[in-house]
Amino acid sequence: MSNYSLSQALAFGASALTPSSESPKLDAEVLLLATINRSRTYLFTWPEKELSDEQQARFLSFIEQRSQGKPVAHITQYREFWSLNFKVSPATLIPRPDTETLVELALDKAINKQGKLLDLGTGTGAIALSLASELPDWQVTAVDYQLDAVLLANENKSQLGITNAEMLQSDWFSALAGEKFDLIVSNPPYIDPQDPHLQQGDVRFEPLSALIAEKKGMADLEFIITKSREYLNESGWLLLEHGYDQGQLVRDFFAKMAYKVITTEKDLGGNDRVTLAQWAPE
Repeated sequence: MSNYSLSQALAFGASALTPSSESPKLDAEVLLLATINRSRTYLFTWPEKELSDEQQARFLSFIEQRSQGKPVAHITQYREFWSLNFKVSPATLIPRPDTETLVELALDKAINKQGKLLDLGTGTGAIALSLASELPDWQVTAVDYQLDAVLLANENKSQLGITNAEMLQSDWFSALAGEKFDLIVSNPPYIDPQDPHLQQGDVRFEPLSALIAEKKGMADLEFIITKSREYLNESGWLLLEHGYDQGQLVRDFFAKMAYKVITTEKDLGGNDRVTLAQWAPE
């Protein structure tokens, strides 16, 4: 029996993943591209090209892993974010398209040519390094409590050739004594530990420590809002990603902590996703 052509492999993969994936055709395409290490254009320009024995074995293994629920990004070990390619691992969250909203909003507030920016809980480094790539004259600091995450973020920094970012191991602000920033951004843990969605989809394979927070998901958000007042320059901005149903709670806490100009912005799906506020003490 001959090996699959590219078009046959794509059709097989999509069919095999239909019972277990919400996006079987896209998953099959990404896994096939990772198998052959070619561009999407190649896939559709040469649909009749046959897989080698090694490629076919690898592709079938990828499809089997995905059918068992393993995230595509963990299989390929990469995920695109902000048009950059980030290495991922089970030690961190997988970067998600909705988080690009946070990057866009941060860039809107980075109005000065130079400045200092902090990313709390950086994970893969996706937010920090995306911002550093767009703000070459800014100094970006990114911290994470998990050493594995810091090492991965540093690896991504090197791979992307970014020189204006520093990755540190820190329990939120613990390694930042005396520092001040013009912008602080974070996608912290914000899921209620009792949320049933934790048993569904890709999050089953991601570290709980990066997902859940006490007080129905608000504990880390409240800590960051409270503590950032010591680390923001006057008129600096704090931007936080949060759950679709937490916008009002986050706005109320920002107000309680005396921030100004508090707004919530929606993500690509039309859900409340990022709340930002300015620290301007009177």
